[in-house]
Amino acid sequence: EVQLVESGGGLVQAGGSLRLSCAASGFTSDDYSIGWVRQAPGKEREGVSCISSSDGTPYYADSVKGRFTISSDNAKNTVYLQMDSLKPEDTAVYYCAAVPFCRGDYYKIIQLYDYWGQGTQVTVSS
Repeated sequence: EVQLVESGGGLVQAGGSLRLSCAASGFTSDDYSIGWVRQAPGKEREGVSCISSSDGTPYYADSVKGRFTISSDNAKNTVYLQMDSLKPEDTAVYYCAAVPFCRGDYYKIIQLYDYWGQGTQVTVSS
């Protein structure tokens, strides 16, 4: 059974930092890479980042490039999203999700994600 469990969300002031964690189980790196998708109130889900399970290459949406860093600890089967210089517009529920392809702009295609975590709320106050 595939399981994805996020943690690390919370309330932070603009300019602050948070680190999200995604503990994954039930599949191998040959099958899926892990990405982060967020959904702000009243908006559609937006692919934020993914990290390739084959070579560790990260991909980022333009809206977070230079502020967010995705990384993985293969020994712990955990993917992290370090979020720095947070802005109020980063406020959303953040999901980690399993995607069969992580290269180029694939992380933006929400329909490609097969498995989802329960989500964690990130709120950035101004």
